Amino acid sequence: MATHALEAADLVKTYPAGRKKPPLRALDGLSVSVPEGVVLGLLGPNGAGKSTTVKILTTLSRADSGSARVAGYDVNRESDQVRHAIGYVPQKASSDPMATGMENLVLSGRIFGLSRQDAVQRARDLLERFGLSDHGDRPVRTYSGGMQRKLDVALGLVHRPKVLFLDEPTTGLDPEARADLWNEVLRLSGQEGLTVLLTTHYLEEADRLAGQLAIVDHGRIVAEGTPEELKAGLRGDSVQVELVDPDTDGTVRSLLAQLPGIDEVLVEGNSLRARVDRGATAVPEVLGALEDKAIPVVAVTVSRPSLDDVYLQLTGRSFRVTEEAA
Repeated sequence: MATHALEAADLVKTYPAGRKKPPLRALDGLSVSVPEGVVLGLLGPNGAGKSTTVKILTTLSRADSGSARVAGYDVNRESDQVRHAIGYVPQKASSDPMATGMENLVLSGRIFGLSRQDAVQRARDLLERFGLSDHGDRPVRTYSGGMQRKLDVALGLVHRPKVLFLDEPTTGLDPEARADLWNEVLRLSGQEGLTVLLTTHYLEEADRLAGQLAIVDHGRIVAEGTPEELKAGLRGDSVQVELVDPDTDGTVRSLLAQLPGIDEVLVEGNSLRARVDRGATAVPEVLGALEDKAIPVVAVTVSRPSLDDVYLQLTGRSFRVTEEAA
């Protein structure tokens, strides 16, 4: 039986009321566990409770109730041991922009108790590993966004942690830099057996990186499993239709709801989505029904279930729209 690197049970966290605002229940009984050597993806829109979960598990905040253990240590009673057992890469850059990459890494190593000789050697090893050797003597303020994030991850690895927390690590990165960081995360888990907890609001990132995925909604885990398991739980196909004009009066929604074999109809502006038993059969019926009502169509696509479809079924809301609202 696999040993769990991280376990949280019934975490509750409420932030006090602000001016003219009610108290915010950020976590509402969140429970999750992560086996050793697995990348756990916490997927949810902004405001779902992901960052609050990370803050509690990294001892930066305390839950109102519930319990959690990381690397075998209780986050409340053994917080010092937890901090030495984890690496933490926050959303915002954690390096000193005026210092060089080498200086940042050596300082981090010294803070964690490495001798100066060991800290320098560890810094050199990490700079080489992340492709930053040629830039180690440059101030971090001269680094590109992708280089800065690589350095942030390297800083989280200086002391060889057992669990690495990555809080929205690729936000703001261009596609090439994002892909580079994805490859590094996969290597950390696959080749080195490091346990990684990754928070993200990118569906593609969760699908690509997570060996285990937990979907967070309003402070609770609403589904858990591998990305493939979660998608396989949805039968049929997903049909998406782009309309010329938005369905402002609900005509399109009502029309499709009457067709057999079509479920979970969602209309967002000019975009129509539905779950169907068989895409090849449903598409002609959908297009025929729209044509009969003189509703013009731009394009139609059929695809296998995605994580967005999983989220839609669980919450009744599109992930994209929820993210935009947040």
